[in-house]
Amino acid sequence: MGAGIVECDVTFTKDKELVCRHAQCDLHTTTNIVATDLGAKCTTPFSPAEFDADGNLIKRASAKCCASDITLEEFRTLQGKMDASNPRATTPQEYLGGTADWRTDLYAGRGTLMTHKESIALFKKLGVKMTPELKSPEVPMPFDGFSQQDYAQKMIDEYKQARVPASHVWPQSFNLADVQYWIAHEPRFGRQAVFLDGRDSTAGFNHRDPATWTPGMSELVADGVQIIAPPIWMLVEVENGRIVPSRYAREAKAAGLDIITWSFERDGPLANGGGYYYQTLNGRNPNPDSVEPVVINNDGDMMNVLHVLAKDVGVIGIFSDWPGTVTYYASCMKR
Repeated sequence: MGAGIVECDVTFTKDKELVCRHAQCDLHTTTNIVATDLGAKCTTPFSPAEFDADGNLIKRASAKCCASDITLEEFRTLQGKMDASNPRATTPQEYLGGTADWRTDLYAGRGTLMTHKESIALFKKLGVKMTPELKSPEVPMPFDGFSQQDYAQKMIDEYKQARVPASHVWPQSFNLADVQYWIAHEPRFGRQAVFLDGRDSTAGFNHRDPATWTPGMSELVADGVQIIAPPIWMLVEVENGRIVPSRYAREAKAAGLDIITWSFERDGPLANGGGYYYQTLNGRNPNPDSVEPVVINNDGDMMNVLHVLAKDVGVIGIFSDWPGTVTYYASCMKR
């Protein structure tokens, strides 16, 4: 599909081996674990849905299964699937369903789970560059003596062991301390370390008010951060009915930061404005002073957003769940 850089979200198993997983504790919705004997080892084994006498759902089906619940050998026995679950399930097999009707399971059956090292080998074979994300642990750290710094270092070490040039790697983390660790201890990799900005989940954050950004853009630059990566909505807003770069985007560029953003092709259909990723363009921004007109009402509008991100914001990269759309745009625009 034309992607030049591919991601492995990195977490760890019970025996502290690095594997590719979107979150440490997502095995119950992204693999068949609940329908195997390993389901008994989950942090929270499968619990069926409960209904009242009239058939109304009173308790959703649930489970919580983490990579850190099982060893690498056990992890390898699982099969990957589309990230979904059926909240009305009464059996583990039913729980494996639940894919949204606007997605497809065409490519999602019987997926092969990978270690981080295997992802590096695959990406080298495919001739693409790499952007691993060090996922936030969902277990207390240190984990059996494995500290957060050990974790951050182990991820970089696996690229060095595979003789991957640092210039081919964009390590990322939502934890600024991880990025600062790479800058200080692995400066060749730290030059391209990406601070994933998830501060919108912090109380009081407002993408229009620099006073709510802690640390600020200039402070990040002073710490050696060179790339910041917020969600799409933080970079764009509406002005006189047009999509334009946000205050956040302008301040980041003025401070000298490069910008990557996430995630394209991830919201649901845009006929109703999409969701989280378009909230400054669909009238749903949670900031109390952000009552903005709706400029998103069909799937084609995402190309308008992409054009502003590329031309006006000047992003250097865009994460996408379906990169064909972005590479189609890049080819048409000769970027």
